[in-house]
Amino acid sequence: PPPPPPPPPPLFFLKPYDGIPDPLWSRGLGDVYKRQVLNGPNLNLLGIREEDVYGSESLKDIEIRLQKIAEINNCIINFYQSNAEHELIEAIHNALNDKVDCIIFNPAGYTHTSVALRDALLAVKIPFYEVHISDIESREDFRKKSYFSDIAEKVISGHGSAGYDQALAAALGIDNIK
Repeated sequence: PPPPPPPPPPLFFLKPYDGIPDPLWSRGLGDVYKRQVLNGPNLNLLGIREEDVYGSESLKDIEIRLQKIAEINNCIINFYQSNAEHELIEAIHNALNDKVDCIIFNPAGYTHTSVALRDALLAVKIPFYEVHISDIESREDFRKKSYFSDIAEKVISGHGSAGYDQALAAALGIDNIK
């Protein structure tokens, strides 16, 4: 039998910008925006974790949807998830070197504990949108305090995974998702 066809190209970028001209410029689409989506601990378990709170979509489902929105809007978007605080700090530092214009950040459990992540965001001075799938204000008392809300451009909480779409729309300065 003939060999199987090659896999399709990925729908999202897995590596930081490396100086190679991006494909959007080569198509003559003009200005290209760079956005970074960062996800904190346990979000790799979306789709199987507490579906009544977090829904049934996986993180990969969300990434694919956001990648499609980004492509339509001349945007390069990178995705990164880690369960380790220091790796998220490094991703924030790398966003500065990679000339990321804006970060969409779901700090998850670190929302209520991480001064170090807050300090990293303040240090790089990259605007960011704080996203929470569940409404942190209506959950347990310890979840109501965010170390990021007062420095975020906007907090989007309690809209399910659509909160990521809302944050990307805000980060791109568009009213409606195309």
